[in-house]
Amino acid sequence: MDLSVFFAGTAGSVPTPKRGLPAILLRAGGERILFDCGEGTQHQLLRSVGLPDLDAIFITHLHLDHWLGLPGMIKTFDMRDREAPLEIFGPPGFLATFQQVVRPIIGRTKYRLDVSDLDPHEEIGYDGFVIQGFPVKHRVEAFGYAFVEDDRPGRFDAQRAQALGVTPGPDFGRLQRGETVGDVTPEQVMGEGRLGRRIVYSGDTMPCQTTEVYAAGADVLIHEATFCEDEKTRARETGHSTARQAAQLALDAKVKLLALTHLSTRYFPRDIRDEARATFEPTVVPRDFDTIEIPFPERGEPHLVKHELPAAPS
Repeated sequence: MDLSVFFAGTAGSVPTPKRGLPAILLRAGGERILFDCGEGTQHQLLRSVGLPDLDAIFITHLHLDHWLGLPGMIKTFDMRDREAPLEIFGPPGFLATFQQVVRPIIGRTKYRLDVSDLDPHEEIGYDGFVIQGFPVKHRVEAFGYAFVEDDRPGRFDAQRAQALGVTPGPDFGRLQRGETVGDVTPEQVMGEGRLGRRIVYSGDTMPCQTTEVYAAGADVLIHEATFCEDEKTRARETGHSTARQAAQLALDAKVKLLALTHLSTRYFPRDIRDEARATFEPTVVPRDFDTIEIPFPERGEPHLVKHELPAAPS
């Protein structure tokens, strides 16, 4: 399954000319799942990869910069004659806010709109993976989200199977499906199972143990870094994290790659990056429209693919 994360918006609280409000698009096989939907998200997508027919949207919390893009996107889908249902999830209290604020604005839709509150640690299942919601520490009730891919079977040893007398062909497939062929068992020809890939998105949060637990061994941790250490007190007062704190959490959780988002206009991106890398070197600070590709571990490490800016006119 192809797996990547596209950064549609990486600013914190207010947009800038170069950074939109929080929105991250997960592309997992044929599924398209959006985490947060700040104001202008549909425009950000239209300017870059196009507006996909999303399968689901997960909102981290009820601060406006994380969901105000929903009404426009929902109506755009309606005007495009969308037929497939759209699921929208959020932390406790999200459904009531949606019904009181968003529903009167958008009216009825021709397609089914399923909006739900998630319980802490609840899982939503998809083909080959789940999305898990977990509580984090912010000024309001807030969730982070974890993409957890199903574990994969171990590698099939074809040479070993033939040495044991198994004929190449359908019997190879039976062994890989866990069936015994003659006297040969799958355990004799299959390697150890391989863990599925894991991506964790913190949303807005102070450093918290729950995030570290869900991020343990993750391929990618996408963590907010609204402040640097010079504003550590301010970060605590507002329920946010510093770049160093996010890096320390990534180090403790033993993640492969840390991506910092929710950037404040008070810092240059290199300030955030350099502070984090002093603690956790494999750190990137994506720009809007950058992508992180997450291949299977045997095919390489997760890596940032920078968006190529259009060439200046000659």
